[in-house]
Amino acid sequence: MSIRTTIILFGLVLGLSSPVHCQTYRVERPPQMEQKLKAAYLSKGISYRPRTEHFNEDGSPRYINRLILEDSPYLLQHAHNPVDWYPWSEEAFARAKRENKPVFLSIGYSPCHWCHVMEKESFEDPAIAALLNEHFIPIKVDRESHPDVDQVYMTAVMLLTGHGGWPMSSFLTPQGKPFYGGTYYTPQQFTSLLQQISRLWRERQKDVEKQAEQVASAVEASNSLAGEAKALDRSVIGSAVDSMHRTFDEIQGGFGQAPKFPREPWLYLLLDQAERSDHRQALQMLETTLDHMARGGIYDQVGGGFHRYSTDYEWLVPHFEKMLYNQAHLSRIYLSAWRLTGREQFRRVATRTLDYILREMTLPEGGFYSATDADSEGEEGLFFVWTMEQISAALAPQDAELANSLYGVTSRGNFEGRNILHLNQDLEEYAEEHNLAIASLRTQLDRINKKLLEVRNRRSPPLRDDKIVTAWNGMMITAFAQAAQILENPEYRKAAIKAAEFIWQHNRRGKGMLWRVHLDGESSIPATQEDYAYLAEALLYLYDLTAEAKWLQRAEELAQALTDRFFDADEGGFFMNEAQSGITAMGRPKDEGSDNAMPSGSSVAIHVLQRLWQRTGKLDYRRQTDALIARFAPSIERNPTSYGYLLTATASHLHGELGGLAYAAQGGIKIEGAVALSSNQLLLSVDIDIPDGWHINSNQPMAKDLIATRLKLSERVQGWQMGPVTYPEEEHQVLAFQQQPLSVFSGKVRLQALVSTEESSPTAPLILPLEIRLQACNDQVCLAPETVTLSLPRPRP
Repeated sequence: MSIRTTIILFGLVLGLSSPVHCQTYRVERPPQMEQKLKAAYLSKGISYRPRTEHFNEDGSPRYINRLILEDSPYLLQHAHNPVDWYPWSEEAFARAKRENKPVFLSIGYSPCHWCHVMEKESFEDPAIAALLNEHFIPIKVDRESHPDVDQVYMTAVMLLTGHGGWPMSSFLTPQGKPFYGGTYYTPQQFTSLLQQISRLWRERQKDVEKQAEQVASAVEASNSLAGEAKALDRSVIGSAVDSMHRTFDEIQGGFGQAPKFPREPWLYLLLDQAERSDHRQALQMLETTLDHMARGGIYDQVGGGFHRYSTDYEWLVPHFEKMLYNQAHLSRIYLSAWRLTGREQFRRVATRTLDYILREMTLPEGGFYSATDADSEGEEGLFFVWTMEQISAALAPQDAELANSLYGVTSRGNFEGRNILHLNQDLEEYAEEHNLAIASLRTQLDRINKKLLEVRNRRSPPLRDDKIVTAWNGMMITAFAQAAQILENPEYRKAAIKAAEFIWQHNRRGKGMLWRVHLDGESSIPATQEDYAYLAEALLYLYDLTAEAKWLQRAEELAQALTDRFFDADEGGFFMNEAQSGITAMGRPKDEGSDNAMPSGSSVAIHVLQRLWQRTGKLDYRRQTDALIARFAPSIERNPTSYGYLLTATASHLHGELGGLAYAAQGGIKIEGAVALSSNQLLLSVDIDIPDGWHINSNQPMAKDLIATRLKLSERVQGWQMGPVTYPEEEHQVLAFQQQPLSVFSGKVRLQALVSTEESSPTAPLILPLEIRLQACNDQVCLAPETVTLSLPRPRP
């Protein structure tokens, strides 16, 4: 019998109960706790505004619960509900066991619109609160602070109902085992559900507990990796791209129908294949998606940055919350797409997103805030939308006319009588149709956006969640470091370094140990696997940017912690949390490697280990990478589109990293490539930085058994031909293992060549893939010869 069938046997029917009249259930707490809660409220100061509809005559909140003691902005939003909330704690479960009451577990996050709706409709209702307080132990969890808790109970809800989301509403035994769950409920549905479940617990507790055991067993069974380790079928990457194409929206971009999410892990894989293999179908899906997202309402046309997802298939009407992780991944994707295609619009979207983070989401001391809410002044999206009259009042007449034309502003509006600003067409197309110079149009649009932003900033802004989450900060540091490298932007470089130092200072709780959250000067909650992985990835990008050894050393410390604290020695793969912070009743949740709204912690860990192998030459990192890819192989081959970011790590491991930077000689030699226009040809330059005491053989090494340094285009490239390579003047050295002098290069070396397009080639590739063959030696030993790959974007006139 399936779990869902068992649930139906309980006969729960939503919305059919008689109405509940406002009854009272006196919440009794020890005097010491009451004093503690009151003191916590008073310590907030006069600027504190309780989020509630219930006040005493003196203006103080009528209700104060234990969430007032927490630092999570989401939990504090519920600190004055009449519901007697507990945070996730042993205290809550101990009381449930002592009083033999089921637990009501509500999981959400600060910018979640429907979480706010359910709070206002149900958790602020004294009658519903009385039901909860009398018959249940209510627990409230911030999923961003406890992703491991969220993972376990979301799995249960998915098993029970076939779908999930937030707010998540689960009913548990006092031992923490789920027996019923769902998401958002109307007040009528929720009242009915509370009454029926409380009656079931009184009258059929053993049946409920039996079902809870079944659900818990199913959750544990799902908490393991499929199959046995095996060699990954290399054709699976192509299969993933083919599967993506089957759901691709050829007209509007993106995948599937409404609601539409950016699906950053998919975009990373498309980007990888477009660059690595000149995969034109992947490039077309990538460009179409990025084009339409950048023109739609999901992108904040005035202030930069992206909302979380679109409610429609056109990318027009978003849910208006802005999440840090979306900004991090999408800025990286747009910037890499600009590097690949040369399209200025992609660069502008990336930099405006990064500038939005610097302007509105950065702690002065370093570090990045988590999110902003969808609602302001009690309405979703109000902060972001405009009427035609507001546009006219904000801008000079000529600018207002252009803004209305470009952004599709009408008197009727496109969202509840107001306008979500969006571009009806590509800027280049608009400029051509209206006989405008594109540079001039962009300048005008920048002026318009600056003025609209000034006006918008006078409005009441959405609530900002000021949590500094380690994993999300790792994502954002990576984005700034990568942008600083590609754009040579000192402001982005400073932001990346400052944030990394802040996290290392405040969220490192000892060698190889991290906190997940920092807020108001305090760090808390042991970090999860994704925190270690994402921060390590960021530190490696900083090492590439700065060449400072401390970033590499710190990344290695975190990589070791990943193994020591999270690796599953029995089954392979990673657990989500530390052994000592286990989840009540259902063991440690496993990171399955599949991507959700963002790349999984396991896929990032594989990127980290692969990059460490390239930068240190330590074989343990290579072996770990091989083993993890093999362990996930059965799951990947079964459903390749669920593993987009992991597949990009696999491609890098098998074929080399993409980009103009690479390492050789166990990480000791740094190689950077660049390409520039030279008349009607391309001038290719490769700089090789060789450390003191080492050298590479020259292009004519004067000994048959030594490998000459060679630069060439990859054999897979078509449409380009390279002229003779100019090598630097060689040195002649006599080494301990060779009596005759050898011809070598040492120190800083530059190789150059001219590249031209073959006349017979109809379409030259966007990327120049290069191969550098070299062998590194010191006075005592020569390392094995190796071939290093670079991929350099073709410059545009």
